Amino acid sequence: MSMSFDQYMRDMVQPMRDELTRLGIQELKDPEAVENALPDAKGTTLVVVNSVCGCAAGQCRPGVAKALEHDITPDHLYTVFAGQDKEATAKAREYFAPYPPSSPSIALMKDGELVHFIERHQVEDRSADEIAADLKSAFDRYCR
Repeated sequence: MSMSFDQYMRDMVQPMRDELTRLGIQELKDPEAVENALPDAKGTTLVVVNSVCGCAAGQCRPGVAKALEHDITPDHLYTVFAGQDKEATAKAREYFAPYPPSSPSIALMKDGELVHFIERHQVEDRSADEIAADLKSAFDRYCR
């Protein structure tokens, strides 16, 4: 019995998903989950737009992991997976205006409003430590 391409892709990306979920970040896999989580979230919410690209693996996910070791962290932690959970990702991106779609990317929201955003080009050009420092600074500013 051969494996379908969709199943192959799911199996291939599962470790990329696990890298965030084992940090306590909840996956939002459909638009309804995004709608239930983001607009009415009280306090601060981190949303990681995950992807299969090298900068997600080398800088984004490790940067998020390091940032979450900080004393001050967001109240809610979510992720959507670009290219895999397409509808959920599209719905989440509606809350990141005026920023264009970008993956990987990292959004920090406070009481349902975007307050800090790291776009793909800011991931590609920086190390995991630099991304973590950027996030920790945003956590210090907004997550009190």
